[in-house]
Amino acid sequence: MFHDLFSPETLQFWVEQHPIWGLLLGFFLPFAEAFLPVLPIVVFAVVNVNAFGLLLGFLLTWSGAVTGAYAVFLIVRRYGQNRFVKKLNGHPYVEKMMWRINEQGVIPLFVLLCFPFTPSFLINIVGALSNIRQRHYLLATMTGKAVMLLLLSYIGADLRSFITQPLKSVVVIAVLAALWFIGKKVEEYYHAHGGRR
Repeated sequence: MFHDLFSPETLQFWVEQHPIWGLLLGFFLPFAEAFLPVLPIVVFAVVNVNAFGLLLGFLLTWSGAVTGAYAVFLIVRRYGQNRFVKKLNGHPYVEKMMWRINEQGVIPLFVLLCFPFTPSFLINIVGALSNIRQRHYLLATMTGKAVMLLLLSYIGADLRSFITQPLKSVVVIAVLAALWFIGKKVEEYYHAHGGRR
């Protein structure tokens, strides 16, 4: 049921039948993904560019994703002492990532947010619990998600050519696999080298 509700075909049909509501949905779903990481941001990016064109589709996805991420950041920073966040704050990975952000600022955030397969929900929480300034966090989020969503939007804007041209599909799959691999290696690096000296 969940898969059917958020399938590309279902979303594409809905936004084409209801253009105005489709614009709101195109913004709201990437916004909601910041709170519910099980939602497929890749699907939202593809549907938006196919429904509204590359530029508007990208802007809808990007603005929704950035606004949602910033909302999570502000909520956690304001209410970050509750039991859930205290427990998360004690996790070794979270502590190491916080130390890295505290030491290096926006660079670790920007790098991780460039990859579509990193756990952005967790990164938003870590950023909120760190001592990074709000405007620096917002800058890293805006630029990192722009890189990631531009790639996804470019791919999604011409899906048909990836079906009719097998070589193009192979290249795209290879790029996505490389991004996944690099993202995992970056996470592992911060996990291994993020401890306090």
